[in-house]
Amino acid sequence: MTPPPGDRLPGCTFCDIVAHDVATDLVLDESSMVAFLDRRPVFPGHVLVVPRLHFETLVDLPLRLVEPLFATTRRVAGAVARAMEADGSLVLMNNRVSQSVPHLHIHVVPRRFKDGLRGFLWPRQRYEDDEAEARVAAAVRAALATEAISDAPQQGG
Repeated sequence: MTPPPGDRLPGCTFCDIVAHDVATDLVLDESSMVAFLDRRPVFPGHVLVVPRLHFETLVDLPLRLVEPLFATTRRVAGAVARAMEADGSLVLMNNRVSQSVPHLHIHVVPRRFKDGLRGFLWPRQRYEDDEAEARVAAAVRAALATEAISDAPQQGG
């Protein structure tokens, strides 16, 4: 049985890291967020930023933790770029699809020009036509208009 969001999930690798039950190279350990080196980095300096409490996806994260998560990620992105003497960074989050650990986490990967990752994530494509693009935009606008702004977890993450 899955515990309520925010509790520690038994068997969750990231919950174990946050609790210091699993050794890892922590780079940041604060009251609401933790950051540590990815064990299988895209490039050296690849860091994962995670909330201390267990939430599976971004839409599960309470609004009160959204700002700390992104403020921490911003700090880590700057620090990683400086520490690794990188030209910039890739900041990425998967929500369920391609999410290897079901604990919300943001990847911060140092990037360099000509590092070979150009377009590595997704092949880009155009909409079939202007009408198809308009239908998608209308669907997203409608979903946003009916969204309840609250601190409760939402579906669809």
